[in-house]
Amino acid sequence: MATNILMPALSPTMTEGKLAKWHKAEGDKIVAGDVIAEIETDKATMEVEAVDEGVLGRILVPEGTEAVKVNEPIAVLVDEGEAVPAAGAPAAAPAPVVAEVVAPVPVAAPVVAPKPVAASPGRIFASPLARRIAKDAGIALESVTGSGPNGRIVRADVEKAKLAPKPAAAPRAATPAPVAHVAGGVTKLPNSTMRRTIARRLTEAKQTIPHFYLTIDIEIDALLKLRGDLNKRAPEGEGAFKLSVNDFIIKASAVALRRMPLVNASYTEEAIILYDDVDVSIAVAIPDGLITPIVRQADRKSLAVISNEMKELAGRAKAGKLKLDEFQGGGFSISNLGMYGIREFSAVINPPQGAILAVGAGEPRAVVRDGALAVATVMTCTLSCDHRVVDGALGAEFLALFKTLMEDPLILLM
Repeated sequence: MATNILMPALSPTMTEGKLAKWHKAEGDKIVAGDVIAEIETDKATMEVEAVDEGVLGRILVPEGTEAVKVNEPIAVLVDEGEAVPAAGAPAAAPAPVVAEVVAPVPVAAPVVAPKPVAASPGRIFASPLARRIAKDAGIALESVTGSGPNGRIVRADVEKAKLAPKPAAAPRAATPAPVAHVAGGVTKLPNSTMRRTIARRLTEAKQTIPHFYLTIDIEIDALLKLRGDLNKRAPEGEGAFKLSVNDFIIKASAVALRRMPLVNASYTEEAIILYDDVDVSIAVAIPDGLITPIVRQADRKSLAVISNEMKELAGRAKAGKLKLDEFQGGGFSISNLGMYGIREFSAVINPPQGAILAVGAGEPRAVVRDGALAVATVMTCTLSCDHRVVDGALGAEFLALFKTLMEDPLILLM
């Protein structure tokens, strides 16, 4: 029976997306686990896998189509040998599932009444997510015993089969940049969904949030020495780490937020929201914009844990494989451009958060100590504050505490 494949909802707030690419053509046979399409959201490009089998009878939405509404039919799946309904003819009414989004988060795309699939010799039944995890971990599904219905292999079965750590599969290549259109001596680069969303949110932030800025200079020689000593003492193999200055910035910000919870807050018309957990968002540049993976409960984590977690999050952010809960939320943001040699800058607040810390490069500068000139490694940081949440005195007190923690970094090890 012909069934519609519908545009999946990739997040609770998603209403539309771009059908970036079809991996299957009309007439192609589809089996469970096949990647059939890629959907582009404002944060990432996600693969959609089939969880039923059949033939792709008709593509209703061509690749490259933008603003495709959630639950809008994008293709028709038919049984092998079944006639494809004429264009415009209704397929069966939607019910459970024919496709699953697997990168970065599995999300079911509703479809019509799936039928039971008869077992065939040698065929392994496994969920698309289980297949993906097994592939990434280098585990042969033939060696896994399924605990799901009729022996179907599920995620828990694959996780159990991980007897030893194995290298992750190479990340999927990023979606190619949009084709430029040259006309009249100019080049036009079509805006991606992410770029349009960034533009809209930044415009709203600057128009609706009363920003003000506080800047402070921080001497980080003691921090650099401690970082070097800790990295020399870092274990090899399991538990290994290599600390960066950014790891200290995350930890110091988190400790300061725990001590000053009024900064770990958001404004609403009814009340100021204070967050129980200290979840710090870190701006990471990706080919088509930026994304802000979150270090959850950063105040409770050691520098080594923060370092390894941040490296893993940044890698998956650039590969477009973050899970929704890994970049949505957070109560405070950090944007560090020091690695580009930027001395100082002012960042735009990431709503609904109440503040963002902009970090510049650490560089040798002349300082005065005991009435005499000296040279120190100095880093300039600027705190952008939402004046509705963080007033001048509160912001200044927070920045002074952050400076103390950075200049006496042994406190961060306690």
